[in-house]
Amino acid sequence: MKKILLSLFAMMLAMSAAAEDGHQLWLRYDTLNQAKVSANRHSPTIDIAVNELKTFASGQQITLKIDRSLPDDEGFKLQTDSKQRIVISARRDIGLLYGAYSLLERQHLSAANGQCQLSSVPARNAPYYNLRLLNHWDNLDGSIERGYAGESIFEWFHLDKNLIKEYARANASIGINGSVLNNVNASPKILTADYLNEIKTIADILRPYGIRVYLSINFASPMALGDTSTADPLDSGVAAWWKKKADEIYRLIPDFGGFLVKANSEGQPGPGDYHRTHAEGANMLADALQPHGGIVMWRCFVYATNHVGEDRVMQAVSEFKPLEGQFRSNVILQTKNGPLDFQPREPYSPIFDQIKLTPNMVELQITQEYLGQSRHLVYLGPLWQEFFSFVNPKSLRGIAGVANIGKDRNWCGHHFSQANWYAFGRLAWNPFEESEDIARDWVALTFANGKQTNLDVLVTLMQNSREACVNYMMPLGLHHIFEFDHHYGPCPGGTRPDVPTVWCPAHYDQADSLGVGFDRTTTTGTGATAQYREPYAQMYNSLETCPEELLLWFHHVPWTYRMKNGQTLWQNLQAKYNEGVGEVDRMIYIWQQLRPQIDDQRWREVNDRLQHQLENAREWRNVCLDYYGSFAEKSAKE
Repeated sequence: MKKILLSLFAMMLAMSAAAEDGHQLWLRYDTLNQAKVSANRHSPTIDIAVNELKTFASGQQITLKIDRSLPDDEGFKLQTDSKQRIVISARRDIGLLYGAYSLLERQHLSAANGQCQLSSVPARNAPYYNLRLLNHWDNLDGSIERGYAGESIFEWFHLDKNLIKEYARANASIGINGSVLNNVNASPKILTADYLNEIKTIADILRPYGIRVYLSINFASPMALGDTSTADPLDSGVAAWWKKKADEIYRLIPDFGGFLVKANSEGQPGPGDYHRTHAEGANMLADALQPHGGIVMWRCFVYATNHVGEDRVMQAVSEFKPLEGQFRSNVILQTKNGPLDFQPREPYSPIFDQIKLTPNMVELQITQEYLGQSRHLVYLGPLWQEFFSFVNPKSLRGIAGVANIGKDRNWCGHHFSQANWYAFGRLAWNPFEESEDIARDWVALTFANGKQTNLDVLVTLMQNSREACVNYMMPLGLHHIFEFDHHYGPCPGGTRPDVPTVWCPAHYDQADSLGVGFDRTTTTGTGATAQYREPYAQMYNSLETCPEELLLWFHHVPWTYRMKNGQTLWQNLQAKYNEGVGEVDRMIYIWQQLRPQIDDQRWREVNDRLQHQLENAREWRNVCLDYYGSFAEKSAKE
């Protein structure tokens, strides 16, 4: 009996050791302690790079070298000499750290692919954007707006420094160099002395990993904190308050990045409260930050009371186009990829066509607010690649991503949601990368264990997952038909007396016996198509030339309208919903076939989420087809 108990105990220990909770993300390096690493200079950042290589690199001789002849950016150069010794060189310390992570990633990918030696490396690798930021929508009470992975990792006055260091390491490994620590619906208290001292502690942890700290600010902070009687940006006392506050921040955090501002949208205060423009508000803050080298990222996500009756997707251009040329040089306009609100599919925001004289940066949502949250497997690489097929990366100053990170042991709630954090970093570094290549690397880094090489089927699954989500939620250009508030689950045609019309699904699907969809044409609709550059303005404006995946975004289409495949709109709508559910069924089948290749804990946790996703997909299909079918059948009878 004793032997049996000891045997069972040994088995339990083995199972515990083999349990995999996903906390290591894509940094699943084996501790080797084999490499001989030297550097021609020391700093906190270079020392991290040396330690990472000494611990995890295979048995090579590696030299880290600061080289002042290289371009003055965060890039690095990887070379091997005649004796196969590896040299990582960079102009800046952070470039050496990026180079170290690149080398470790290549080593891991080589092992995952069953190779013994490192792949060939490019002579030079540098980030495309200087600004590669995560936007945390974390609140001071620890909750996260649109967060689906537990509480905030920034636990004020009880900071877990080791967890923040792990967060910093993960970001540095994919080249992210900035963190906005708090929600765009910001509390004024974030600017008080107690919180600023906590922010200094966070900044000190992040700094060696090349990450600068930024803050979202409440535009009315000086008034809300009782220091001024107004928040009017043209009031000299208000401007003086912000200058003094900026000085205070930079004394604590010399490399502080700047402010992110949501103003005059969804009830947030802003310069419009005083009949001032966005430019006047942004410039007042920019003047306070400019002596310190800080920037203002002013969000263009606005829809407000002064736009009564105007199509919500047009309001950003209406607000900001007249202000061309009026912003300070250290102001950047930050705009969501689409003109509405992070929908499963929407066209790119026309503000990227209209704003030429003020720098733009795109805001992507890594957390899946409208894409099944962390309950659905939806890889967002294809969505972001779709955006960059319309918006030239050269037209942007930087890229920001609304983070999906929380205190859940696996960081992101769903193991596959980690892929979106990883893919964001890769695309922020190089927006020309293919989403499929990024997915392939992530799969190899995350699931391969050196013995399995047949995980390519997961890449296909990931690549198809976003289109599946579109199909079982809102195909053919349907949009914003979610349940109120939490944005989870279907609510086609929904209305509520306590909710503004522009938030109601009925406002967007416009379903009736004649057809379905939102007319945004210049002939009979809101005219939103005119905000796009050619050839898209004319393409979207015509029912015949509008891409079918955006048809109901731009047009109110009869149920009997014949589409390119010869079938009616209603027949196509039914087929798309069924395709979406069918793809989730296929995802489950693939995952179950891979059970022998995946560790038990992650396999079970992903499988449970996939089963839940299938239930949700069927609910979406059934609810939407029942609702729209009632109109389509009525139309057929008429």
